[in-house]
Amino acid sequence: MGAILHDKGVAFRVWAPHARAVAVVGPFNDWNPEAHPLQHEADGYWAADIPGLQAGTEYKFWLKGENGQELTRHDPYAREVTHSAGNSVVHDPNFDWGDDHFEMPAWNELVIYELHVGTFYAPDPARPGSFRDAIEKLGYLKDLGINAVEIMPATEFPGSLSWGYNPAHPYAIETDYGGPLAFKEFIRAAHQHGIAVILDVVYNHFGPGDLDLWQFDGWSENDGGGIYFYNDWRAETPWGHNRPDYGRPEVRQYIRDNALLWLEEYRVDGLRADAIAHIRNVDGTNDPARDLPDGWSLMKWVNEEVHARMPWKITIAEDLLGNEYITKTPGEGGQGFSTQWDSAFVYPVREALVTPNDQDRSMPAVAAALTKVYNGEAFQRVIYTESHDEVANGKARVTEEIMPGDAASWFPKKRSTLGAALVFTAPGIPMIFQGQPMLADGSFSDDQPLDWAREEQFAGLVHLYRDLIALRRNYHGTTRGLLGQHIEVFHVNDDEKVLAFRRWDAGGPADDTIVLCNFADRGHDAYTIGLPAGGQWQVRFNSDWAGYDQEFGNFESVGAEAEAGDYDGQPFAGTFGLAPYSVLIISQDAE
Repeated sequence: MGAILHDKGVAFRVWAPHARAVAVVGPFNDWNPEAHPLQHEADGYWAADIPGLQAGTEYKFWLKGENGQELTRHDPYAREVTHSAGNSVVHDPNFDWGDDHFEMPAWNELVIYELHVGTFYAPDPARPGSFRDAIEKLGYLKDLGINAVEIMPATEFPGSLSWGYNPAHPYAIETDYGGPLAFKEFIRAAHQHGIAVILDVVYNHFGPGDLDLWQFDGWSENDGGGIYFYNDWRAETPWGHNRPDYGRPEVRQYIRDNALLWLEEYRVDGLRADAIAHIRNVDGTNDPARDLPDGWSLMKWVNEEVHARMPWKITIAEDLLGNEYITKTPGEGGQGFSTQWDSAFVYPVREALVTPNDQDRSMPAVAAALTKVYNGEAFQRVIYTESHDEVANGKARVTEEIMPGDAASWFPKKRSTLGAALVFTAPGIPMIFQGQPMLADGSFSDDQPLDWAREEQFAGLVHLYRDLIALRRNYHGTTRGLLGQHIEVFHVNDDEKVLAFRRWDAGGPADDTIVLCNFADRGHDAYTIGLPAGGQWQVRFNSDWAGYDQEFGNFESVGAEAEAGDYDGQPFAGTFGLAPYSVLIISQDAE
């Protein structure tokens, strides 16, 4: 479909079932619709092969509607455009991938960094950041320990500034980000740095701006969107009356082909599907009366196609309604996503971090957030305290919500890093949002690039994140349990606001990992918790270390020799120093 470049020219094919005539026009034929008409095929498809055209040729489709109206439209499958209201461009998909033989990390080893291309790194204040700009910061991400980036939607949208959730041309990479070539260059460079690329895709609506898909061939019902959209009550979304018609085979194919395009031609390593509750339900709820069975079956089909062709690639759902069937296999009646963003983690954990008064923090709520699991599989959820949604839309960075206007002070630094430690030690795939390690403040906006001077200003906190990620990925061979399936929250002290849990894979020395968390502004010189085994237990991480921040207290927290005796339901116990609003990560050396 679209414009297919070959040795002798370009083949064009488009779906326009209500058109009476179709032609391809452009500067090459002075926009004359009589010069290169398309021939009608079966089922509303039109095609023509035009010799002599080359990559870079600008074009559009000219259509005559049922009522005789003449329309000029972008190619729905255009891989490249001049801009969202400009022309389609014949794209050459060939690309030199070099020696790219990237292997996707195991999902229990993934550490995801969500980024927005336009603001991640924008060295030129006159324009948004691009994929080529972002390449310059891949070394920083690698040094941090990141092995996957999740790119907010990067397909063509109106203007230069956007979050990306208003796709005008779902197949074309945003011109201001550098277009398709720059995206492929970014993916190749990311792979060379050992970093997977996950792309955020938007299938719950298209547009609404600069949307040539709207009434594409002139036909519509109820003043709806025409052939690509529902034309009744099912069209309604929070973003307009622009929900794709998931029941129409050609639209289903359009979305399925789009997903495979990124995974196959662009070699992205996974997809994150935006707000899929609005694909399976008109209102984005669990009300069965408003369900869209065709939307459910569409996403199931996409996942089946992905897993059949590329089972090592990851598909991530944003559903946020706690539905375990999102990540069940299709054979079990599920949609087949690999994992899903987990509201059962982010909401209670953020609440515990930003609540002003210690006595109002709920340790049982945090314990429940830590132990939530979907289908008995720890890594069927993505956990985080910050994402693009959680730091905008009336909300802000965790630090900003803790102390508005003074986000770099002691309380926000202590409690936000407490949250970060939970993200990297709880079961699930950990994710952070751009700028989080360098204490980015305020709220996310598509016109406010990251201030990279903060990387040096808060170098200690960047070091803290680097240390946490190293432990999460078991760099030192002493915290294997953080990669494992298992968790036991064995100590919940809601009076002192202290919580402790054990993570393990197979168990034993260098595997069993104890995480001790203090959610109160009160230190403990000698705090006793249960331990699963005897012998020496070493403190691998103390978030109060002054090396992370000069305002931190450097509270003495050293290893302990376990003493026999039942405590917290464990056969041994140990005593540790525990600073205010701090986390200790504790394990044993290998035998």
